[in-house]
Amino acid sequence: MHAVEVNFDGLVGPTHNYAGLSYGNVASLSHASSHSNPKEAVLQGLEKMKAMHELGLEQGIFAPHARPDINVLKRLGFTGSDSQIIEKAFKADPILLRACYSASAMWTANAGTISPSVDTLDGKVHFTAANLNNKFHRSLEPVTTTALLKAMFNDERYFSHHTHLPDQGFFGDEGAANHNRLCDSHADTGLEIFVFGASSFNSALPKPVKFPARQSLEASQAIARLHQLKPENQLFIQQNPDVIDQGVFHNDVIAVANGNVLLCHEQAFLHQADTLKQIKQAYLGNKPLHIIEVPTNKVSITDAVGSYLFNSQLITLSDDSMMLVAPKECQRNQAVHDYIQEMILADNPVQQVRFFDLRQSMQNGGGPACLRLRVALNTDELAAVNPGVRFSEEKYTELVSWANKHYRDSLSSDDFADPMLLTESYQALDELTSLLNLGSVYPFQQE
Repeated sequence: MHAVEVNFDGLVGPTHNYAGLSYGNVASLSHASSHSNPKEAVLQGLEKMKAMHELGLEQGIFAPHARPDINVLKRLGFTGSDSQIIEKAFKADPILLRACYSASAMWTANAGTISPSVDTLDGKVHFTAANLNNKFHRSLEPVTTTALLKAMFNDERYFSHHTHLPDQGFFGDEGAANHNRLCDSHADTGLEIFVFGASSFNSALPKPVKFPARQSLEASQAIARLHQLKPENQLFIQQNPDVIDQGVFHNDVIAVANGNVLLCHEQAFLHQADTLKQIKQAYLGNKPLHIIEVPTNKVSITDAVGSYLFNSQLITLSDDSMMLVAPKECQRNQAVHDYIQEMILADNPVQQVRFFDLRQSMQNGGGPACLRLRVALNTDELAAVNPGVRFSEEKYTELVSWANKHYRDSLSSDDFADPMLLTESYQALDELTSLLNLGSVYPFQQE
């Protein structure tokens, strides 16, 4: 059966801000306390969705989460009305309040891990939301993420949803940002590659020293079990701890795969030569496997992190060639730009590049690949997806109008004390759930 890969891009939430909450994410830390522009951010994301749709790709929409998270503030001892809780939290612990306002769910590459039906023993598409327990502000996401996924993929004939892994570090799970899949086509059985930063139980494996390893081997193994992956479908490899300590907090900051292409830096993996040999031996496809290994002498780790070259999307076009969807930071960095031009002229499927302005997301530490969750679906499964979250020209027009109506064009840390920001945000999301036909997925809608 024919199959396609749908990119479900995260809509940037109304409280998009630069709070510098993500230790280990160089871009996030370096822009802490800057003024953000939520309206510009959501419109930049929508523009990328529109461009992908116009290329003939199936494009989906992933709703943001309700912020601020009032319920977690109540659990932490703040009482009174919503406005009183915000006032008290702002005075007592402004850093905590900033975390509860975070719009980090926009990066849906961290929403969860998805295995297509062709890879699973029961022939269903499997979804597991990431627990994201390495960072407090992201640990607030999995319950709502699961609710959103169930509202988007709500046909039990085709889709199987799992509860996120236990909420503690031994099973730290950051979702598809540490998961790649290699295959001849999206309709073919693929090799699912789980990239982990460290092992919780095996002390013999190395760990980063400066920054935390957010994905554990044990979490990746649990996901593979939950998804009923065939033994030949799975491979577990370790990210190079040295590059984690240089700001490569997820694998998708140092490697990206699509179809029969793996684009990675030469320092991406531990024992890289042996790891690449493992991948070649495990690859299930009949097409030649293209591993494009970017040398350090052409693109340094600093340039890779600063430009987010590997956080670009690799997409397959109608003629089976591939395009690199890169942030404009790759165009501005001379070494990275030169390498991209060299790559698209070389003998491999990547023949085009297109640059996008995603500055609002980039300054908070997320590029094009962070903003999308990839879901491979066959014809019947695609037809079973909630039609409200499938992108169209009409949907684009509605969402642009919605964003212009509800979003602020400037947000600073002082604005977190304004109770109207909560009201505005909840009103926007209440209207959005109607636009996307999601039902009552947010706690404030259910209370």
